[in-house]
Amino acid sequence: MNNQDIKRLTVIGAGQMGHQIGMLCALGGFDTTIQDLEEQALVKAKQSLQAIMSKWVQKGKLSEDQKEAAFHRLSFTTSLEKAATNADFIIEAVVERLDVKQEVFKQIDRFAPSHAILATNSSTIVNSLIANVTNRADKVVNMHFFFPPLVMDCVEVVMSEQTSEETAQVTMNVCKQINRTAVLLKKEISGFIANRILGALQKEAVSLYEQGIADFKDIDIICRKALNHPIGPFELMDLSGIDVGYYVMEQRFKETGDPSDQPFACIVEKVKEGNLGRKTGQGWYSYQKEGVKTI
Repeated sequence: MNNQDIKRLTVIGAGQMGHQIGMLCALGGFDTTIQDLEEQALVKAKQSLQAIMSKWVQKGKLSEDQKEAAFHRLSFTTSLEKAATNADFIIEAVVERLDVKQEVFKQIDRFAPSHAILATNSSTIVNSLIANVTNRADKVVNMHFFFPPLVMDCVEVVMSEQTSEETAQVTMNVCKQINRTAVLLKKEISGFIANRILGALQKEAVSLYEQGIADFKDIDIICRKALNHPIGPFELMDLSGIDVGYYVMEQRFKETGDPSDQPFACIVEKVKEGNLGRKTGQGWYSYQKEGVKTI
């Protein structure tokens, strides 16, 4: 299979990552289907994309014709079978939990054509833990986009020992067609590159906060002003979703058994309270007044 064989893409999950990945694929010229079990999630995704693309047109980043053409290539469905049946390339973007991803891959492996490549957008889970529930481990790969996908120009493409060179190359080519810079990792490691580095920073930041060394706002200020980071670690947790970080740490702890990898008490508390950051209006910071900004 080569890139010319990839005509129809499917994205599983219409959440904060999935719907934007789907839009990238449509903008890249692929006939794209976004699937989610919840009809309301699809309605919300469509409304969000309309708002973002309209803003792009206003800013001159996109013409009205390009916008309309992209939406013409984009479809939405609640049926996993319908979404997978004719797909050449499928990107899973569901919750960051291994058991959920494994169940999704079991189903799409059953429905998708034998030639279809199955990619996971997991931010930390290596694809070999998912591929073993399918009958096509050579066609399973990590394709980790960064939030928000319509803004962030990077994708980590990760091979397992079973992932074929052909699968990796086609995935790299898909990234190129949707105008994203892809980096290929030929060796698996939980968290890949970006999140291992980011995780070390966040772990130290939360530890300093829990020890009472500094308030989270002051830690963010130091990272922005002294280290020249565009956003502080606590602000970033709010942006990406505190629950996402929680699931990442939970999965890492399951893999390593290292107590230092367990989710921090303050993170667990926020997840239990449902204060997950920008998407809920409250996390480390409050977003009740200004709300979540579109891109």
